[in-house]
Amino acid sequence: MITYRYYQSGDEKQIVNVWNDCLTNDPVTAKRFRNLVLLDANFDPEGLRLAFKGDQLIGCVYAVRRLLPMFGTELEPDNGWIPFFFVHPSHRKTGIGEQLLDEAIAFLKEKGRKHVFFSSYAPNYILPGIDEAAYPEAYQFLQAQGFNKLYSPVAMDRNLVDFYVSDEVKELKAKREAEGYAFTLAEDKDLYEVIQFANVKFNPDWGRAIREGVLQGLPMERIFVARQDGKVVGFCIFGGYEGVPERFGPFGVDPDQQGKGLGKLLLHLCLQQMKAESLHGAWFLWTGEKSAAGYLYKKTGFEITRTFHVMKKDI
Repeated sequence: MITYRYYQSGDEKQIVNVWNDCLTNDPVTAKRFRNLVLLDANFDPEGLRLAFKGDQLIGCVYAVRRLLPMFGTELEPDNGWIPFFFVHPSHRKTGIGEQLLDEAIAFLKEKGRKHVFFSSYAPNYILPGIDEAAYPEAYQFLQAQGFNKLYSPVAMDRNLVDFYVSDEVKELKAKREAEGYAFTLAEDKDLYEVIQFANVKFNPDWGRAIREGVLQGLPMERIFVARQDGKVVGFCIFGGYEGVPERFGPFGVDPDQQGKGLGKLLLHLCLQQMKAESLHGAWFLWTGEKSAAGYLYKKTGFEITRTFHVMKKDI
């Protein structure tokens, strides 16, 4: 007999174990699950729907809505997210996934949500979206349940063994410095301005990543700041997400400053610093393949390693 309920204290051990049996390309540790789910300010146990056969967990769908504003007072009251789901391989195509998803969506609907996304949730998304190549059944399942593809971000990696800063980049840096630009490692005096710049010019999740990264021990020498005549015009960090040093980003340059190679300079300086720390690789989960950043990454030697689909369903 299959029983359904929401999360109770002690379920996390089984959740992590079955997760790792199911999501084989994306295993999780108990610590990561704790940090990304249980300690998330938006976590509500009723959104973590579970299916059991006897005492054995066989499926899970996690739904979450914003309880804490990302920036200002914005709670995105129309939106809910499903960051992950899984059903044990021996119990797939038996209706368990549909039942769990129905319960998760009912939870979000009861909370007044009108749209459900898989899985552009910030701050604690596991993946940007569904990886069709890794989980074709899951992608088909979402489509069958009425989810539509919005866009397809890509993950990229770059081996740093052969990386070096070219003479061309050094000359560009000298040219911009002569024009009043400065590229420095962050100090305490930079933090407020850089966080505000990230929040306002880009995404509040980026400002949060910087703030929480530093609070959790992110070294200041992993944050680069670009200024023009004293004003912040760009930044670049690594090791800011989950304390993983090889994880690059966030990274942004003022849109009004495009065309001057500032992003190229910050990227190269950051990769040089990563190599100086004896890191052998740089990677990130989310960019647009056809975006300006995507083209810059490719020119700098990054290669696409995964493609995801952000999905949406109106409820």
